[in-house]
Amino acid sequence: MEMTQQEFKYFQQFLVQACGIVLSNSKQYLVKNRLSGLLPRFGLSSFSDLLAVLHSESHASSKIKVAVIEAMTTNETFWFRDESHFAELTGAVLPSLAAKRSTIKIWSAACSSGQEPYSISMCVDDMIKNQGKSLSVSIVGTDISETVLRQARQAVYSAAALSRGVGAMQQKRFFVPVDEGFRVKPEISSRVKFQQFNLLKPFSVLGRFDVIFCRNVLIYFSDALKQDILTRMSQAIEPGGFLFLSSSEVLPASVSGFETVRGERGRYYRKIG
Repeated sequence: MEMTQQEFKYFQQFLVQACGIVLSNSKQYLVKNRLSGLLPRFGLSSFSDLLAVLHSESHASSKIKVAVIEAMTTNETFWFRDESHFAELTGAVLPSLAAKRSTIKIWSAACSSGQEPYSISMCVDDMIKNQGKSLSVSIVGTDISETVLRQARQAVYSAAALSRGVGAMQQKRFFVPVDEGFRVKPEISSRVKFQQFNLLKPFSVLGRFDVIFCRNVLIYFSDALKQDILTRMSQAIEPGGFLFLSSSEVLPASVSGFETVRGERGRYYRKIG
């Protein structure tokens, strides 16, 4: 099944408009490979047929739009990814917030199959036990893909998945063996709720947060969209709250309202106020 240059350009435009993903012109082969499996799934015979459905307003169109986005979304994740951020969260950020408030709300954006928000909850558990104080923490994990969110809500992971970031002591402390693999213990998973969400949509439906993790997702967006999302995140963070980007990302100078925090183990950002 071949994809013409014009068809590829239409798919590029659709992804930017639907979810902000920007694909370079060198990604045509990747798009063809990822979308070719959708054709027999939906009874289509060509990429032009797929495009025709995407541009229609039929009932099938909404399902296929979701399928295209999910096929093109990278859901690479693992436990305690960029460990320095979690060390800063446990040792500096959470104690700082806990000294000023009794409730903390955290957002894990583009959380994929749940490893990041559950890792955050494990850090909360560590901090509470280390500090010996009562603290109410709620964590919301969002992703554009409902498929990966279903996996996240199940909170069950294979031994191979746990091997990517979870040590033997952590496995014993935070997981319980089940037939399908290992389930996150209720005291960890109960802090986390999951919600399907497109970062191009208004953040007001999510509320305000003390900490936002937005890592390894903005690299797929244009500079203009990246600035827009970060500006709106700034507005969604409480004064004195914190923003974590990936280690390879730097907050653009055009996004105001933050000061850079250079912790002992990593860099992140604090909302001024």
